[in-house]
Amino acid sequence: MPAVLEISGLEKTYRSRRRGARKALDGFDMVVESGQVHGFLGPNGSGKTTTLRTLLGLIAPNGGRMMLLGQEVPAALPQVAGRVGAIVESPQFFPNFSAHDTLSLLADAGGVQKQRVTEVLELVGLRDRAAERVRTYSLGMKQRLAVASALLKKPDLLILDEPANGLDPGGIREMRTLMRGLAESGMTVLLSSHILGEVQLICDSVTIISRGRRVAYGAVAEVLAQHAGGGVTVRMESAEDQSVAAEILIAAGARVTPDHDRLIVSNVEKPAWVTRTLAERGYYVSELAPVKVDLESVFLELTQTAPVAGQARQVDDSAVAPAQGGWGL
Repeated sequence: MPAVLEISGLEKTYRSRRRGARKALDGFDMVVESGQVHGFLGPNGSGKTTTLRTLLGLIAPNGGRMMLLGQEVPAALPQVAGRVGAIVESPQFFPNFSAHDTLSLLADAGGVQKQRVTEVLELVGLRDRAAERVRTYSLGMKQRLAVASALLKKPDLLILDEPANGLDPGGIREMRTLMRGLAESGMTVLLSSHILGEVQLICDSVTIISRGRRVAYGAVAEVLAQHAGGGVTVRMESAEDQSVAAEILIAAGARVTPDHDRLIVSNVEKPAWVTRTLAERGYYVSELAPVKVDLESVFLELTQTAPVAGQARQVDDSAVAPAQGGWGL
């Protein structure tokens, strides 16, 4: 089955008189397979939101190619727009309308049958609260209403940008259950989130973007496995010692990522090498432990050691080959 979304070599540069040129996307690649929940991760300013807005035709790229549901966009966006549901901004609703009235209005505007309103309210768990005004809703309920609005046209692809923002643990759990249920029904979900623990629980696969380029891609288990070996966390007696220790280890060939009151040290064969290398310079480790590999630690490692803008390499070895044609200015 062909991929729902294929992006290859996507480029976007913002220009302003005040700041000059800023490259937001630098040859970015992404593939989202059908029927999966795919996590799209990146730090602030990484190009994540630019990618989503470009995909939806809200801003124009400077180069690259995007295939959405088998059609090249943005040229074919009118043909596939009805098969895509998306929430890329904070949901805004008329506060004095009920949830049912809100969705009925959207259904009328989109040519959707009335019975679909009841179906999506049931799907997101709002059917019993559908007659209440939106202004009485919690943030979590408003988020679920936003998802309901995106589901009205029974999309093949649902794009959600930070759907769990501001939710309490119960609301996050409900959103997790909803996402998995949608995927099990055959829908593809592209999920952008900063809650990495949830992404690890929900998603089948992930793409990590940093500085406008893809730095990891694959099934969640595969991405974790690629970064499982050889890492240790190091704590020193003081922040000053930690800073010096980082310099010593980097000079000796290790890869070091600061993480609050510790160092994450990788690219070493044995933990004993770390203590010996520091002891030879008169610095002694107060705590040494194997790295617990989860999506958060992988994310931290990759986004702090990502290729700089303009470099052509990908950190993962599954880069999408540049497609022929596409945009070019």
